[in-house]
Amino acid sequence: MTLQELKYLVALADHGHFGRAAEACHITQSTLSTQIKKLEDFLGVTLFDRSLKRVTPTPIGKEILAAARSVVEEAERIRELARHAQDPMARTLHLGVIPTLGAYYLPHALTLAHRKHPGLRLLLREETTPQILEHLADGRLDAGLLALPIGDDALRVEPLFYEPFFAALPAGHELAKRDTLKVADIMNEKLLLLDEGHCLRDQALDVCGARQDRREEVRATSLETLRQMVAMGLGLTLLPALAVDAGPRVSRKAVEIRPFRSPPPGRTIALVWRKRAPFPETFERLAATLKASLPDGVAPV
Repeated sequence: MTLQELKYLVALADHGHFGRAAEACHITQSTLSTQIKKLEDFLGVTLFDRSLKRVTPTPIGKEILAAARSVVEEAERIRELARHAQDPMARTLHLGVIPTLGAYYLPHALTLAHRKHPGLRLLLREETTPQILEHLADGRLDAGLLALPIGDDALRVEPLFYEPFFAALPAGHELAKRDTLKVADIMNEKLLLLDEGHCLRDQALDVCGARQDRREEVRATSLETLRQMVAMGLGLTLLPALAVDAGPRVSRKAVEIRPFRSPPPGRTIALVWRKRAPFPETFERLAATLKASLPDGVAPV
């Protein structure tokens, strides 16, 4: 029994047809048929019911197929590990990104990563911080782009940049008459916030000393919704630097953006991965690449 025979077994089960399975395996139909029969003779059981329109595994065939899939997948994993050892940047990473960063930073980051590491494939998933941390723990994500702090000793944290916050005010607001603001200026204003689960919500509350009770009529699910709410005159909000110039032209005319006096409030963005993840060099080199070329509006850390 060989690994190649097990691959033929899996292919036939997936395609349900000798001709299509043979084509997928780049062999002739007669070769595939011979190899499957050889495997059945070796095991002493019939693996497929050939009397049906679609070739279907027998009951024992289904059990053997499940084991065969595991063997084939582990063999592929061994090959992938070997490839990574030769070039740690020639691999696929599942990357989680918080929504308040993704749309504004990913175009820059992906262009940079592709140019520097063409063999690196990034599969992206936009999720809130709690979801990203959960999926880092269970292995569904390899790394995450998150705002600090992250209180998990099982994770390696590599800070990338500091992103200052700006005040977004309705056009004509009294505070819009000032060139710069102090945090104290907005302490008693109506602060519009993202919904629970978004780290930017807690960061905005921290900046404004707003652990006090606040009456919230509306909570937004995205920064663009917050921007529209500000444009409607419902209150003010904090926008991360990378999101300031990203809004629709209509809302930008109805929203006044003002910086805070130095040092401005903001957040630190980091690349985060499991300390026990294999080939940490992949994450270290990706972080170094992202830190070496920062988008406008953010500061190195």
